[in-house]
Amino acid sequence: MTLTELRYLVSLAQLKHFGRAAEYCHVTQPTLSIAVKKLEEELGVPLFERLKNTVHLTPQGQQIVKQAERVLGEADILQSLAQANQDPLKGPLKLGAIFTIGPYLFPHIIPQLQKLAPEMPLYIEENYTAKLREKLRLGELDVIIISLPFTEQDVLTQTLYDEPFVLLLPPSHTLSAAKAVACDALNAEQLLLLGEGHCFRDQVLQACPNIQQKYGESKDAASITEGSSLETLRHMVASGMGITVLPQMAAGDNSYAAGLLTTRPFAAPSPKRTVALAWRASFTRPQVIDVLNQAIRACQLF
Repeated sequence: MTLTELRYLVSLAQLKHFGRAAEYCHVTQPTLSIAVKKLEEELGVPLFERLKNTVHLTPQGQQIVKQAERVLGEADILQSLAQANQDPLKGPLKLGAIFTIGPYLFPHIIPQLQKLAPEMPLYIEENYTAKLREKLRLGELDVIIISLPFTEQDVLTQTLYDEPFVLLLPPSHTLSAAKAVACDALNAEQLLLLGEGHCFRDQVLQACPNIQQKYGESKDAASITEGSSLETLRHMVASGMGITVLPQMAAGDNSYAAGLLTTRPFAAPSPKRTVALAWRASFTRPQVIDVLNQAIRACQLF
């Protein structure tokens, strides 16, 4: 068996679909299917129960996949040890961030990292938390920037900063007259939210429990409208569709003419999120974590 075959096995176990696993591994579906079948024949046990539109691990398969994950992790350590005598701040860093952080944080930290670690180019990926979690575990990303809480076995986290939420609305809206807005004031408003899968959506609903209760009782399009990104929500607010809640860093866009959009803080206790770094405990370049922290502190974001 090969490390490549083990990566196919782990990907299929996580995605539970040959087509999606093949796409994730950047191979054809027959290539992945043949590799998994070869593993099953070599090990002498069935690893998956094959159903019409999905697959499930057998009891033996569950044990073998756990061990395969350990083997892949150890292989990453071997590769890192082979580079141990090199400067840890030389060579690419595979850095991921969730969709609601990356576009607003990277423009600040990349110039700082170029000063602090000019020989460490970044491979950057923006994705959902669940996808970043998978890629971190598989070694496809070295470090990810996420919003807490975040728990994963053998993964370390370090808090970067707390980011307040703000209300984005047209200047003509009645709430724009307030110096600070209470969460309860959103109950009767046309609220624009991100779609399911975004952790920021969940955080907004948690910060405004009355909205969450109302949404849970009736998914009424007249009270809540969903958007695919923070920028989509901004566009809808500018067009008069409603109001939305943004992380503070995402609220500073100046692409619209003056008079179309304004922001208001929330009244205490103001909702916020905690942004953090996450990396595998086996990651062999701890100096990178220090430099990332230093770069973010130098940005003086809040």
